[in-house]
Amino acid sequence: MTATAHEAVAGSGRRVDVLGVGISAVDPDAALAEITHWLTNGVRHYVCVTGVHGVMEAQRDPELLRIHNDSGLTTPDGMPMVWAAHAAGAANVQRVYGPELMLAVCARAAERGWTSYLYGSSDDVLARLRDNLSDRFPGLRIVGAHSPPFRELTAEEDDAVVDAINDSAAQIVWVGLSTPKQERWMAAHTARIDAVLVGVGAAFDMHAGNLRQAPRWMQRSGLEWLFRLASEPRRLWRRYAINIPRFALAIARRRPKLRNGR
Repeated sequence: MTATAHEAVAGSGRRVDVLGVGISAVDPDAALAEITHWLTNGVRHYVCVTGVHGVMEAQRDPELLRIHNDSGLTTPDGMPMVWAAHAAGAANVQRVYGPELMLAVCARAAERGWTSYLYGSSDDVLARLRDNLSDRFPGLRIVGAHSPPFRELTAEEDDAVVDAINDSAAQIVWVGLSTPKQERWMAAHTARIDAVLVGVGAAFDMHAGNLRQAPRWMQRSGLEWLFRLASEPRRLWRRYAINIPRFALAIARRRPKLRNGR
């Protein structure tokens, strides 16, 4: 790959300003087409899959806000992002859900021979994820996987990870570190890793069979957060109790609007 992450790519222009975060005005087909374009043309980019949690984290962290806005795509992962886009006049926007985006790209990767690398989670989850994806998509080439320690890597360890990924000749790196850690990792490594980086968070656990997905009707009605809260109350109650009311109040004060480019 030769192009940089800031090189213009067809179709990536329009974004919806949601509290300063530029949410890409895309649907699942458009997101897949954009990633396909990068992989076909050798363009380095990273993809943030962002909902209310990511937007609210960005309110407290200017660097995270910049990372979202410098991405190749920041997809609307969650119905509140879709509703915000529609309110801004982007009627074409549909939810681009991380686990479904991962499956769609893997299906295309199996067809076109693109290689994938898995980065994040635990060795056990990675082993099951690798097996499940390979069974679901015959021909999918997963050329490596790495489970980093929970602590921050040393410079030497980080260099070794970058070398391992580049030596594997991976074209897609799936990043499952959760928000905002995965966004920071992708932004810090997009210039060093010769691949497209896609942060999909909980998709690793879901496709490994460790975490159930909400029923489709809950996803479409914006109630997925309630399903996830019931599944992981100790980990998620504070996130939802704080973020959802703050997001609603903030959106009432600062209406979403369409903008061109990042």
